[in-house]
Amino acid sequence: MVRKLSAALLAASLFWLAGCGSSDVSFNGKDITGLMPDLAFSLTGAEGETVTEARYQGEAVVLFFGYTHCPDFCPTTLTALAQALNKLSDQEREQLRVLFVSVDPERDTPELLAKYTAYFSPRVDGLTGDQEALRALTKRYRTTYSYEEPDKNGNYLVNHGLAMYGFDRHGKVRLFMRNDQPVEQIAEDLRALVSIQ
Repeated sequence: MVRKLSAALLAASLFWLAGCGSSDVSFNGKDITGLMPDLAFSLTGAEGETVTEARYQGEAVVLFFGYTHCPDFCPTTLTALAQALNKLSDQEREQLRVLFVSVDPERDTPELLAKYTAYFSPRVDGLTGDQEALRALTKRYRTTYSYEEPDKNGNYLVNHGLAMYGFDRHGKVRLFMRNDQPVEQIAEDLRALVSIQ
Protein backbone atom coordinates (compact mmCIF):
# COMPACT_ATOMS: atom_id res chain seq x y z
CA MET A 1 0.00 0.00 0.00
CA VAL A 2 2.80 2.41 0.93
CA ARG A 3 4.64 1.59 -2.30
CA LYS A 4 1.56 2.26 -4.42
CA LEU A 5 0.75 5.46 -2.54
CA SER A 6 4.26 6.90 -2.83
CA ALA A 7 4.35 6.10 -6.56
CA ALA A 8 0.92 7.68 -7.06
CA LEU A 9 1.89 10.84 -5.19
CA LEU A 10 5.12 11.18 -7.14
CA ALA A 11 3.35 10.62 -10.45
CA ALA A 12 0.72 13.23 -9.58
CA SER A 13 3.32 15.83 -8.58
CA LEU A 14 5.30 15.22 -11.76
CA PHE A 15 2.15 15.51 -13.86
CA TRP A 16 1.46 18.99 -12.54
CA LEU A 17 5.08 20.03 -12.93
CA ALA A 18 5.45 18.62 -16.43
CA GLY A 19 4.81 21.95 -18.10
CA CYS A 20 7.94 23.38 -16.46
CA GLY A 21 10.39 21.37 -18.54
CA SER A 22 10.46 19.56 -21.83
CA SER A 23 13.03 17.81 -23.98
CA ASP A 24 13.53 17.55 -27.72
CA VAL A 25 12.22 13.98 -27.85
CA SER A 26 8.86 12.37 -27.21
CA PHE A 27 8.33 9.80 -24.44
CA ASN A 28 5.52 7.41 -23.56
CA GLY A 29 6.42 7.99 -19.91
CA LYS A 30 6.45 11.43 -18.32
CA ASP A 31 8.96 13.97 -19.61
CA ILE A 32 10.55 15.42 -16.46
CA THR A 33 13.38 17.34 -18.07
CA GLY A 34 14.72 19.86 -15.58
CA LEU A 35 12.38 18.82 -12.76
CA MET A 36 14.91 16.84 -10.71
CA PRO A 37 18.64 17.11 -10.03
CA ASP A 38 21.30 15.67 -12.31
CA LEU A 39 22.48 12.11 -11.70
CA ALA A 40 24.81 12.11 -8.69
CA PHE A 41 25.58 9.43 -6.11
CA SER A 42 28.29 7.58 -4.21
CA LEU A 43 27.40 3.91 -3.70
CA THR A 44 29.00 0.48 -3.44
CA GLY A 45 29.54 -1.70 -6.52
CA ALA A 46 29.86 -5.43 -7.17
CA GLU A 47 33.47 -5.63 -5.92
CA GLY A 48 32.80 -3.56 -2.82
CA GLU A 49 34.31 -0.52 -4.52
CA THR A 50 32.94 3.02 -4.41
CA VAL A 51 30.93 3.84 -7.53
CA THR A 52 29.83 7.34 -8.53
CA GLU A 53 27.93 8.73 -11.49
CA ALA A 54 31.29 9.36 -13.20
CA ARG A 55 31.50 5.64 -14.07
CA TYR A 56 28.51 6.08 -16.40
CA GLN A 57 29.58 9.28 -18.11
CA GLY A 58 28.58 9.09 -21.75
CA GLU A 59 25.87 6.48 -21.13
CA ALA A 60 22.15 7.01 -20.69
CA VAL A 61 21.03 5.65 -17.31
CA VAL A 62 17.80 4.23 -15.92
CA LEU A 63 17.71 4.40 -12.11
CA PHE A 64 15.45 2.03 -10.18
CA PHE A 65 15.21 1.38 -6.42
CA GLY A 66 14.37 -2.02 -4.95
CA TYR A 67 15.85 -5.09 -3.25
CA THR A 68 16.67 -8.67 -4.18
CA HIS A 69 14.18 -10.28 -1.77
CA CYS A 70 11.31 -8.30 -3.32
CA PRO A 71 8.54 -10.82 -4.10
CA ASP A 72 6.88 -8.99 -6.98
CA PHE A 73 7.65 -5.49 -8.22
CA CYS A 74 11.44 -5.69 -8.56
CA PRO A 75 11.73 -8.93 -10.57
CA THR A 76 8.76 -7.90 -12.71
CA THR A 77 10.22 -4.48 -13.45
CA LEU A 78 13.73 -5.80 -14.11
CA THR A 79 12.29 -8.44 -16.44
CA ALA A 80 10.41 -5.75 -18.37
CA LEU A 81 13.56 -3.63 -18.59
CA ALA A 82 15.59 -6.61 -19.80
CA GLN A 83 12.97 -7.40 -22.45
CA ALA A 84 12.96 -3.75 -23.53
CA LEU A 85 16.77 -3.72 -23.74
CA ASN A 86 16.61 -6.76 -26.02
CA LYS A 87 14.40 -4.81 -28.42
CA LEU A 88 17.13 -2.22 -28.92
CA SER A 89 19.89 -2.50 -31.48
CA ASP A 90 23.31 -3.56 -30.22
CA GLN A 91 24.54 0.01 -30.67
CA GLU A 92 21.63 1.49 -28.70
CA ARG A 93 21.94 -1.08 -25.94
CA GLU A 94 25.66 -0.34 -25.50
CA GLN A 95 24.79 3.30 -24.78
CA LEU A 96 22.45 2.50 -21.87
CA ARG A 97 22.86 1.20 -18.34
CA VAL A 98 20.21 0.24 -15.77
CA LEU A 99 21.19 0.93 -12.16
CA PHE A 100 19.31 -1.23 -9.66
CA VAL A 101 19.91 0.39 -6.27
CA SER A 102 19.12 -1.86 -3.33
CA VAL A 103 17.59 -0.13 -0.32
CA ASP A 104 18.15 -3.31 1.73
CA PRO A 105 21.91 -3.26 2.38
CA GLU A 106 21.57 -5.55 5.40
CA ARG A 107 20.78 -8.51 3.13
CA ASP A 108 21.90 -7.31 -0.29
CA THR A 109 25.65 -7.68 -0.30
CA PRO A 110 27.55 -6.54 -3.40
CA GLU A 111 28.10 -10.19 -4.35
CA LEU A 112 24.40 -11.04 -4.10
CA LEU A 113 23.45 -7.95 -6.10
CA ALA A 114 25.92 -8.89 -8.84
CA LYS A 115 24.41 -12.38 -9.16
CA TYR A 116 20.85 -11.09 -9.02
CA THR A 117 21.26 -8.40 -11.68
CA ALA A 118 23.28 -10.69 -13.98
CA TYR A 119 20.22 -12.93 -14.22
CA PHE A 120 18.31 -10.14 -15.98
CA SER A 121 20.89 -8.47 -18.22
CA PRO A 122 24.60 -7.63 -18.40
CA ARG A 123 23.45 -4.03 -18.83
CA VAL A 124 22.02 -3.97 -15.29
CA ASP A 125 24.36 -2.97 -12.45
CA GLY A 126 23.48 -3.65 -8.82
CA LEU A 127 24.49 -0.95 -6.35
CA THR A 128 23.83 -0.29 -2.68
CA GLY A 129 25.19 1.81 0.16
CA ASP A 130 24.87 2.59 3.81
CA GLN A 131 21.68 4.11 5.16
CA GLU A 132 23.05 7.65 4.97
CA ALA A 133 23.87 7.30 1.27
CA LEU A 134 20.57 5.61 0.47
CA ARG A 135 18.47 8.18 2.36
CA ALA A 136 20.29 11.00 0.58
CA LEU A 137 19.80 9.45 -2.85
CA THR A 138 16.12 8.57 -2.41
CA LYS A 139 15.45 12.08 -1.06
CA ARG A 140 17.27 13.56 -4.06
CA TYR A 141 14.82 11.82 -6.39
CA ARG A 142 11.72 12.36 -4.25
CA THR A 143 11.06 8.80 -3.25
CA THR A 144 11.31 6.85 -0.01
CA TYR A 145 11.62 3.40 1.52
CA SER A 146 10.80 1.73 4.83
CA TYR A 147 11.04 -1.68 6.47
CA GLU A 148 8.20 -3.82 7.77
CA GLU A 149 8.49 -5.86 10.95
CA PRO A 150 10.41 -9.15 10.51
CA ASP A 151 8.49 -12.41 10.74
CA LYS A 152 9.50 -15.24 13.11
CA ASN A 153 12.22 -16.31 10.65
CA GLY A 154 13.66 -12.82 10.38
CA ASN A 155 12.28 -12.19 6.89
CA TYR A 156 10.83 -8.77 6.17
CA LEU A 157 9.41 -6.72 3.32
CA VAL A 158 10.73 -3.35 2.21
CA ASN A 159 8.33 -0.68 1.00
CA HIS A 160 9.91 1.33 -1.81
CA GLY A 161 9.05 3.54 -4.75
CA LEU A 162 8.16 1.94 -8.07
CA ALA A 163 9.35 4.60 -10.49
CA MET A 164 12.13 4.34 -13.04
CA TYR A 165 14.09 7.53 -13.72
CA GLY A 166 15.83 8.10 -17.04
CA PHE A 167 18.93 10.27 -17.43
CA ASP A 168 20.56 11.24 -20.71
CA ARG A 169 24.23 10.71 -21.52
CA HIS A 170 25.09 13.98 -19.78
CA GLY A 171 23.44 12.93 -16.53
CA LYS A 172 20.43 15.22 -17.00
CA VAL A 173 17.09 13.88 -15.81
CA ARG A 174 14.67 13.35 -18.68
CA LEU A 175 12.16 10.59 -18.04
CA PHE A 176 9.83 9.12 -15.43
CA MET A 177 8.49 5.65 -16.25
CA ARG A 178 5.97 3.61 -14.28
CA ASN A 179 6.71 -0.02 -13.54
CA ASP A 180 3.50 -1.10 -15.31
CA GLN A 181 4.40 0.49 -18.64
CA PRO A 182 4.22 -2.05 -21.53
CA VAL A 183 7.56 -3.42 -22.69
CA GLU A 184 7.15 -1.93 -26.17
CA GLN A 185 6.66 1.52 -24.65
CA ILE A 186 9.65 1.09 -22.35
CA ALA A 187 11.79 0.11 -25.36
CA GLU A 188 10.60 3.17 -27.27
CA ASP A 189 11.45 5.39 -24.30
CA LEU A 190 14.90 3.83 -23.90
CA ARG A 191 15.55 4.36 -27.59
CA ALA A 192 14.49 8.00 -27.28
CA LEU A 193 16.67 8.44 -24.19
CA VAL A 194 19.86 7.28 -25.93
CA SER A 195 19.06 9.44 -28.96
CA ILE A 196 19.41 12.67 -26.97
CA GLN A 197 22.65 14.40 -27.90
